[in-house]
Amino acid sequence: MRTILITGPGGSGRTTLAAATALAAAAKGTRTLVLGTDRTDTLGTALGTPTGPEPVKAAPGLTAWRPDPAQDFRTDLTALQDRASSALDLLGASRLDPEELSPLPGAEELALLRALRDAALSGSYDLLVVDLPPAPQALALLALPEELRRYLRRLLPPERQAARALRPVLGRLAGVPMPAEWLYETAARWDLELAAVEAVVADRDTVVRLVAEPGPAGADALRTARLGLALRGLRTDVVVANRVLPEASPDTWLAGPVAQQRKTLDEWRESYDVRTVAHLGRDPVGADDLAALAAPGVDPDAPVPAVEWPVADRLGEDGVLVWHIPLPGALREELDLVRRGDELVVTAGRFRRIVPLPSALRRCTVDGAALREGELRIRFAPDPKLWPQTR
Repeated sequence: MRTILITGPGGSGRTTLAAATALAAAAKGTRTLVLGTDRTDTLGTALGTPTGPEPVKAAPGLTAWRPDPAQDFRTDLTALQDRASSALDLLGASRLDPEELSPLPGAEELALLRALRDAALSGSYDLLVVDLPPAPQALALLALPEELRRYLRRLLPPERQAARALRPVLGRLAGVPMPAEWLYETAARWDLELAAVEAVVADRDTVVRLVAEPGPAGADALRTARLGLALRGLRTDVVVANRVLPEASPDTWLAGPVAQQRKTLDEWRESYDVRTVAHLGRDPVGADDLAALAAPGVDPDAPVPAVEWPVADRLGEDGVLVWHIPLPGALREELDLVRRGDELVVTAGRFRRIVPLPSALRRCTVDGAALREGELRIRFAPDPKLWPQTR
């Protein structure tokens, strides 16, 4: 299944383009699901069909779905209370009824991630189009599965489950129920669910499509989003320049905006695969308007470029291994690297990621780093105490 994650700066028309992309694919016979994330039904407005917590048929071959974070939050917390009933009773805590539960911050993101996982695993669709939040929130959302899994592994390391058989004995000796069993089981279940979402996001058939209106604000947003996506190792598809004004127009006041858009488009084409979508002169609503946009299509058989962070062996020439990390748009003064055991903390501008070192580099020390042509190159020198010695 091909997955297209669509985002861009707020107000760029990303929801409209997501709806148009999904509708165009369905019209060609592709079984398509479009997922919405806005609290208000902006997706339904664009499609001309209301959407909600249950999937609905928006057009032949097209299903639309806007998950309900409140319902998912109530279900999860109720299940957690049931599993922790012994510990709660021991503490004298009173349970919360589902009717009094309101979603906490982060519930919307988790609901979307769960819907993304369920849609991918269902096998019912050939294409999944996701209308993500604006770019800054979308980047944080896409980072969530990896970061939450890391927190779980640090707080409840799987290795500690080796003492599992001792817990019933400890419980009888202490005279109270031991909550560790359900706690580890819950953590393992969460880790499995997060791993499934992470696999969908990192899959080679998943791409991010950026939507922006050509202009200074859109250019800044694209540079920032491109850097954040590169640090996460995510593949980008195309850049959709939305609401492009007509070159020839009798309105003289359009000359300035048209010239600015043309200048921005020329700059974008030097770095991105740019597709343009014309300004209709109104907000697109319904299938006819979406078709008139002629949104860029989706070729399910088109190869998706791989994103690689290769390690170059330069031991013979320079005595080092070089880790190449593509970071287009990164600035030298906004880069920071910290080695923590077998992990590397990379900060690029407003983005930060903790990545495990490849196995060969774990037996090395950091020998230096340089940023060249949008690529971070980190040199690692073998540690004599850990590196195999040749005789």
